Amino acid sequence: MLRRWLPAALPLALAACASTGPATHAPPSTQHAPPTHVPVAREQGAKASPYAPAQEDPSKRGDYVAGGLFRPGVPDSVPDDIPDVDAIPEPDVRDEPRARTGNRDYVVLGKRYHVLDDHSGFVEEGMASYYGNKFHGRRTSSQEVYDMYAFTAAHKTLPLPSFARVTNLDNGKSVVVRINDRGPFHPGRVIDLSYAAAVKLGYRQQGSARVRVEALSPEDARLPASNAVAGPDVAAPAAPAPAAPATGIDRLLADMPAPAPTGAPTPAAEAASGEEQVTLQVASFSDPQNAQRALTRLQGAAIARAWLRDADVGGRKIWRLQVGPVQATAMTELAARIVGLGFGHPQRVRD
Repeated sequence: MLRRWLPAALPLALAACASTGPATHAPPSTQHAPPTHVPVAREQGAKASPYAPAQEDPSKRGDYVAGGLFRPGVPDSVPDDIPDVDAIPEPDVRDEPRARTGNRDYVVLGKRYHVLDDHSGFVEEGMASYYGNKFHGRRTSSQEVYDMYAFTAAHKTLPLPSFARVTNLDNGKSVVVRINDRGPFHPGRVIDLSYAAAVKLGYRQQGSARVRVEALSPEDARLPASNAVAGPDVAAPAAPAPAAPATGIDRLLADMPAPAPTGAPTPAAEAASGEEQVTLQVASFSDPQNAQRALTRLQGAAIARAWLRDADVGGRKIWRLQVGPVQATAMTELAARIVGLGFGHPQRVRD
C-alpha cells in the first residue's frame, strides 16, 4: 500500500504549479468555483491588503499525473475583476527559514532541477507567465495556500520561501514577490507570477511578458528597482547604477578553470551569406572569471561564435556572454541548446 500511495504523494513537495500556457478568461467550473474575494483589511506586518487571504480549497487536493503536474488537461482562467494592485502591499523582504517541503532537488517531466543553496546575486531574464483560478486555494510546493490576490511567484530553483524583484522589460514596471511555489514547467518560461503580480506588471491581457528576475536579500530590498542593470533591449538609467550582480550560473561554474579572455568575432569571421544575422545574449556577469568559465562551457559544447562583451554600468564593469552573429533561421535551435546547458533562455540583442 505504501508503494502504491507514494508516487501520488511525492509530487506535492515538488511541483504545485505547472501552468501550460497563459491564463484564459474562460468561466470557472461551476462544480469547483473559486471562493469570491471580498475586500477585507488584513494585516501584513505594518501593512494591510484590501483582500482577505485565500483559504485552502479541499477540492483541489491531489489530481497529479506522471511528472508531478496538476490537472494538465484543465485550462486555467482568471476572474473578470481587475484587482486594485496599488492597494496590495508588496511583501517585506526578510530572512525566513526554509520550508520543510519543496527545497530538495527534483525531477519533472524527465528533467532534474537543482534547488540553489545560495541565491544571493541571482539574476536571470526570460519569459514570465501567471496563474489564477485553477490554483487559487490550492497548496503550493511549500504547503502555503496559493493566493492570486497576493504578490507571490513560482520558480524552478530559487529557495522556498525567498524574495525577488521582477521587472517587465517592455514597460519598466516592477514588483517584489515572495516565491513559495515550484514551476513553471512550460518550455521557455522562467517564472510564474500570481494574477495580482501580473496585473501589477501590466501583462494581464498578453498572458506572458519578458522579465528580469533578481533575487533579493533584506539588504538588496533597500535599493530602488531603477538601479537594476538594463537588459539588452532596454536603455540604461541616466543615474549611476551599481554593478550587475552575479547570476546563478556563477556559482554553478565556480569550480571550472578560467581560460584566457576571448574577444568579439572579427568581421572576417561573420557569415557572408545574405541571410539575416542575429546575436543572442546568454547572461551577464560581474566577475570576469565566472564569465570566462561560462564561455568555456559554451565552447566545450561546440557552440561557435560565443564571446564576451564588456560594458560599463554606473562606473563598474560587467561582462555579457553573447553568441553570434548567427543566421536567424538557426536561432531557435541554438537557444534550445543553450538552455540545455543550464543557462536561462537567451535574448536577442541589438548592436
